[in-house]
Amino acid sequence: MNIQQQRKQYFIENLQAQGLTHEQVIATERQLAKFANTMDSLVRIPFTKQGLGVDAALSTVPVLGDLAGFMLTSYAFVLGRRLGVPSSKMTPAVKLALMDMLLGVIPVAGTVTDIFIRPSRKTLDIVHEHIVQEYGIDNTAHIERPFLHEALEAKQRQSAIWRNPIMAWLYLHIPDILGLIVIVIMGWLMWLFAHWLVDVFGRVTGF
Repeated sequence: MNIQQQRKQYFIENLQAQGLTHEQVIATERQLAKFANTMDSLVRIPFTKQGLGVDAALSTVPVLGDLAGFMLTSYAFVLGRRLGVPSSKMTPAVKLALMDMLLGVIPVAGTVTDIFIRPSRKTLDIVHEHIVQEYGIDNTAHIERPFLHEALEAKQRQSAIWRNPIMAWLYLHIPDILGLIVIVIMGWLMWLFAHWLVDVFGRVTGF
């Protein structure tokens, strides 16, 4: 048995030991990604990788909001444990959640720090690293675009068209395609505006 076969067998045995299938791991990690997006980056700040989510909104309510945010974040830990992630690996995310809760009681400053302290996102990173190392599942489409990925799976069950790799790729990248279209349109409008300004300047100055 070569090294590749040994690694494959290792991953299979780890999945069996946890009572999991490949499909269950994907579905649970996608559920965690959806939760992390909702909690920490539901609305992304333009031109940054930072975002605002339910956690930041809750932090605007003194003390009670921060406690509620911590309790909700605990759901991410539950999902991680379902995937067989040891408690010791989850410790950094738990500490971050506690720090988030404690800093959240500070008026204004606590709300601002919620933008940068993202325990649910940290949990997702830890879980994904574990899944790659222990189960050999390294694809990321289901966590980068969890809502679209789930919708695509439903479409694939209904029609073979969506099982085509090209159609699947196009569907998952709808936001990127739309963003590119918007950029092109904005660039074209800016060019038209600049051309108009030059024309007006020429008529006014005689140049």
